[in-house]
Amino acid sequence: MKLLEGKTALITGASRGIGKAIAIRYAKEGCNVAFSDLVRNEAMEETEKELLSYGVQAKGYASNAASFESSNELVQNVVADFGRIDILVNNAGITKDGALKRMTEEQWDMVINVNLKSVFNLTKAVQPIMWKQGGGSVINLSSVVGVSGNANQCNYSASKAGIIGFTKSAAKEMGIRNIRHNAIAPGFIMTDMTAVLPDNIKEDWYKKIPLHRGGEPDEVAKVCVFLGSDLSSYVTGQVINICGGMNC
Repeated sequence: MKLLEGKTALITGASRGIGKAIAIRYAKEGCNVAFSDLVRNEAMEETEKELLSYGVQAKGYASNAASFESSNELVQNVVADFGRIDILVNNAGITKDGALKRMTEEQWDMVINVNLKSVFNLTKAVQPIMWKQGGGSVINLSSVVGVSGNANQCNYSASKAGIIGFTKSAAKEMGIRNIRHNAIAPGFIMTDMTAVLPDNIKEDWYKKIPLHRGGEPDEVAKVCVFLGSDLSSYVTGQVINICGGMNC
């Protein structure tokens, strides 16, 4: 039997990158997948088509995770279309890097709203649904820089550290109803964003990582399968680093 057979997941920011890798891995494991991104474009339609090819129910939605109203509307639409939500993956995120002395209020607010407020928005929206169902799994995408910090990423690091605090607090609140909250902290993952870095910069990163390579999006997705499945039924309030030993 597939690990996520019969479950329905909602994944934010999943038209490409790590979010898409999670969506595809979930579909391979028999999970019905609802996913969102800011706009319905060619990337969303291609992802939707690929998910449907695995024989599961799948649908992409245009939604702004940073908006409380839009997030609530998204969850209502997903429940109307799929009937339930068993897994929420809060993956939506952006970067607006820069030195603190030059960082603008707009750069700070944008990153906090998209990365951190979105986690509140979606978790708040699915909470009554999972409560009524008597269980669920919420998986929040943090980062190794949320654990250890990073120069020129004060806004991003703060947002990802906030996700960890939110996750641990929500786990304590919602455990009574078998709603589990966990965070994952990816390290140097080979996405479109890291692919454009010069080779010498990549090599410098590899030297700092015990496994001497960058991670693949699917390696993040596999951990999300574990946390979304019943294999992790006694795991909540945890932060799992997926970093090749970078933060060990």
